Amino acid sequence: MTDDFYCDEALSGRTPVRVVAETDEVLAFHHTRPFWPVHIVVVPKRHVPSLVDLGAAAEPVLHAVLAVVRQVAADVTREHGACRVLTNLGRYQDSKHLHFHVNSGMPLRPETD
Repeated sequence: MTDDFYCDEALSGRTPVRVVAETDEVLAFHHTRPFWPVHIVVVPKRHVPSLVDLGAAAEPVLHAVLAVVRQVAADVTREHGACRVLTNLGRYQDSKHLHFHVNSGMPLRPETD
């Protein structure tokens, strides 16, 4: 596997995901190895390296991703009372594909880093 789980596995269909929301440009799904009780990942359907490196993508793809992040975050907050939204960069970004985590609850296991 390369360093892009989202293109190689989730978006290709090789790893099945439970979809939460989907548009022509964006997919939101339950994390395949959740770190929190509620753990949803939002990704662009085309490869975008990170929040600070959009690669060949233009700003509108970032706007499309953030619109879905906002929708999912509002739904999680409504259902669970609170949520976190985070993205990682550099060595903290395991998969080199822009993605946002929308999560709620206490960690299910200790952090390893």
